[in-house]
Amino acid sequence: MFVGIDLGTSGVKAVLLDRAGARRASATVPLTLTQPHPRWSEQDPEQWWQATRAAMDQLILQAVQQGLAPAAIEAIGLTGQMHGATLLDAQGQVLRPAILWNDGRSEAECAELESLAEFRAITGNLAMPGFTAPKLLWLRKHEPEIFARIDKVLLPKDYLRYRLSGDFVSDPSDAAGTLWLDVGRRCWSPLMLAACGLDQAQMPSLAEGSRVTGYLRGDLARRWSMGEVAIAAGGGDNAAGAVGMGVVRPGEAMLSLGTSGVFFAVSDGFHARPQQAVHSFCHALPDTWHLMSVMLNAASCLDMAARWGGHDGVGSMLAAAEVAPMQAQRPWFLPYLNGERTPHNDVHAAGLFYGLTPGTRREDMVHAVLEGVGLGLLDGIEAVRAAGADIGPVSVIGGGTRSTYWLQMLADILGRPLQLHSGGDVGPALGAARLARMAVDGDEDPSAACPQPPLRQVLEPRMERHHEYRARRQPVFRELYARLSGLRRDDFAADGSGHAA
Repeated sequence: MFVGIDLGTSGVKAVLLDRAGARRASATVPLTLTQPHPRWSEQDPEQWWQATRAAMDQLILQAVQQGLAPAAIEAIGLTGQMHGATLLDAQGQVLRPAILWNDGRSEAECAELESLAEFRAITGNLAMPGFTAPKLLWLRKHEPEIFARIDKVLLPKDYLRYRLSGDFVSDPSDAAGTLWLDVGRRCWSPLMLAACGLDQAQMPSLAEGSRVTGYLRGDLARRWSMGEVAIAAGGGDNAAGAVGMGVVRPGEAMLSLGTSGVFFAVSDGFHARPQQAVHSFCHALPDTWHLMSVMLNAASCLDMAARWGGHDGVGSMLAAAEVAPMQAQRPWFLPYLNGERTPHNDVHAAGLFYGLTPGTRREDMVHAVLEGVGLGLLDGIEAVRAAGADIGPVSVIGGGTRSTYWLQMLADILGRPLQLHSGGDVGPALGAARLARMAVDGDEDPSAACPQPPLRQVLEPRMERHHEYRARRQPVFRELYARLSGLRRDDFAADGSGHAA
């Protein structure tokens, strides 16, 4: 059997697969984050570790209750949230809370990185506050005493690897999101590290996602009644999710509907389009790359709408919206609650309702939110296509897949079929477990090792609806952002006076 561990922003998920690829057990332990200042987002790595141990405890208990022997577990694969800066001193102790992917404090440092002549050619990406490198530049300026003590910089999943096996290793798919990787060559860039006052000795070594990086510590193996268990390199959450969905060949694509909204397309080699904030990263498989668009707020917008609308939860909100006719005069909604990445790369972008009237219903607001997220996703997909990705049907994973109503709306907005597969709710963890199996089996054929899970449903776009949504997108949806993009929330006083603070 094989375990996949997914360190998400809201929780740690562990899944157990047998050799036939069937899921035998799963467990999730929630996480919390802190936002000590506006645009800051942090988590305590010790909380990650405690949640991981608890998830594994639950997983092993479920296995034993089914009569499965934990000693049959051969390998563990790792995946998780990307970009987080986890800092260790020479004794392996965490120096400060990890700065997460959705942290926006390092905007000035991004401009500093962009001034390097070779920056975009090496990284294939724009400098964005969510990436790891500008976070370290910020720390060097604002927390120099912490920066001076850094012995290792680890990404979140790789901190779990350190706690599981004692090894400092990452993989190219996760490392590509640091802005320290030469993405085309799949190795650390001395130039980019030096630009942040770091060197290669402070980085983990690199191994492809389907390679063994070490073995589970003996005390943990005894805790979980295991034998010698290999730890696979794994991958960033989106790359691992793609492996879980069998999205491993050029032209295959995936849409992840979680807190953020991610469109992922496998490319035929290393391509880049940084001017539209398209991410160009390594895949979790050797000699494979992908293009990706990222919305910082997708399902999180639905959570907000349910809370503001007084609903019991997102499920009840969607059920009410489904039976309420969609009004042609509904409002527009900009989904930029915490800024935006693709295609705007604007940390100051804000959410907005526009077009409210005395007759606006609560359900109209919900429809506007669902539509606004979909139109934002369409912006990102078109940017990925412009970068050279040939896209066919799109597999969908993540918590947003629970609503067929919203998925049909998304199919209509995007104008392409959306495929639902079994196991889409645990895509990254499933992909991590698959990478673990490949690592111990030495399987080099991703087509055989990473088949698409059984197809459950296909949502075909209704083209008349597609044309209606495109008409609402252009000019109003796009023009709203364009006209407001010069306004910054931080420029106004907290008393609402409108005067610069």
